[in-house]
Amino acid sequence: METFTIEGGKPLSGSLRVHGAKNAALPILAAAVLAEGQFHIYDVPHLKDIEVMLRILTELGATTSHHEGAVSLDTSSISITHVPDDLMGQMRSSIFLMGPLLARLGEVTISRPGGCAIGERRIDLHLSGLSSLGASIHESEGYITFRADRLIGNNIFLTFPSVGATENIMMAAVLAKGTTKILNAAREPEIVDLQNFLNAMGARIRGAGSDTIEIDGVDRLRPVTYRVIPDRIVTGTHLLAAGLTNGHIELTNTMPEHLTALIQLVQSCGVEINTHHDIMEIKAHNRSRAIERIITSPYPGFPTDLQAQMMVFLSKAEGTSVIKETVFEGRFKHVNELARMGASIYVDLGSAFIRGVDHLQGTTVEATDLRAGAALVLAGLAAEGTTYVEQVHHIDRGYERIERQLQQLGANISRLDL
Repeated sequence: METFTIEGGKPLSGSLRVHGAKNAALPILAAAVLAEGQFHIYDVPHLKDIEVMLRILTELGATTSHHEGAVSLDTSSISITHVPDDLMGQMRSSIFLMGPLLARLGEVTISRPGGCAIGERRIDLHLSGLSSLGASIHESEGYITFRADRLIGNNIFLTFPSVGATENIMMAAVLAKGTTKILNAAREPEIVDLQNFLNAMGARIRGAGSDTIEIDGVDRLRPVTYRVIPDRIVTGTHLLAAGLTNGHIELTNTMPEHLTALIQLVQSCGVEINTHHDIMEIKAHNRSRAIERIITSPYPGFPTDLQAQMMVFLSKAEGTSVIKETVFEGRFKHVNELARMGASIYVDLGSAFIRGVDHLQGTTVEATDLRAGAALVLAGLAAEGTTYVEQVHHIDRGYERIERQLQQLGANISRLDL
């Protein structure tokens, strides 16, 4: 069992290049299924979820390699339509293959996906969206099979702006006959990146980044070379780490416009943040101020994927802050672990009330999911004494060797195999 050991109390300093976005790379890798040939995709981070996606693509008939952030992918021989059960259970993002496989091969069979235990993450919007495009759906004994000779464009209204459903419908619709319009679409930057990738392949998509996306179906797509956008959640995590430790760091390969909600809130707490093109400079000199209320919401609101890290940041701020979680009901599992480190947090009816304390104390804590684990690492950086973070495999799903990134910024953190 691998564990992080962290000696806290040291301000972060130095410069770090942010790696590519996991949540952009996964649907882009899935979308490569839509065309036959050789793809070259850059800035793909070395993460557990990426590894699983590449293994799935290999099982489907593709040839893949991943070296120093560059993925070479030949999709010419993909012919299998059943996504392997064991790999499907390891990663929720495997559902991104439903739309591409259905559009290219006319059939796909999946089992129910796995992933982080952060609350209910239903796939009903994926199913209803593909059904609206003309797919027949049969579910039996834990398997779901989709079939369609050719999908037909349609107007699809999402009852919730689901990122995954928006992306799956986009990928299915690019080869459908006619025009598809997605209403109440998710607006996340990763969806814009997927649109740009698909359009580079020859798709005709417009509107990503707004709540209405239109797709004119085409007969054929081609392989391309592409670079994935920077990871805004990784950027935000390091930004908060610098603020929490009274550090001074420079982050390169960032897109500050993707983090407007976070930047404005952290600046209101007294942290200095300067941006220039793809560079962010973060300086924190004094104890931060509390924030009256934060509500997580779909983009461009405050991201649920930064809620846990923000809670740690506020746990040492002067005053009382409130965070209301509206996206995932199971996303407060880090609260009990933070309390063991001395944080003063009370949870009631989906809201966390955080009273800032003067210091946190290092102890042994357990990562229960990806973002909760990252939050505990941040707490360890700011705590007095030694913190041990167990179950770090959760963290590896979204951060490429986070301990090496933080070591580059001067943190005293090591990975131990206990």
